[in-house]
Amino acid sequence: MKLFNNGKIILILCLTLGLAPYFPEPHIIGKLKWVAGGATGMKLMDWFDLLFHGFPFVLLLLYIFLKLKRVSKK
Repeated sequence: MKLFNNGKIILILCLTLGLAPYFPEPHIIGKLKWVAGGATGMKLMDWFDLLFHGFPFVLLLLYIFLKLKRVSKK
């Protein structure tokens, strides 16, 4: 579990897996626009793809939350 508790590894995951492919726009941005537009025509594979590319960002938010929680306890 130390792998998922390493901020540098999580940041690398966000920049690679989370944003790939980069052109013409990051993949996760396109998926989020699609969902914001009503998710019309999204299939199960599209939802899985959103989850797959969004997971590193969920890890990053969790990591930041836990770090802030530890700092506030001190």
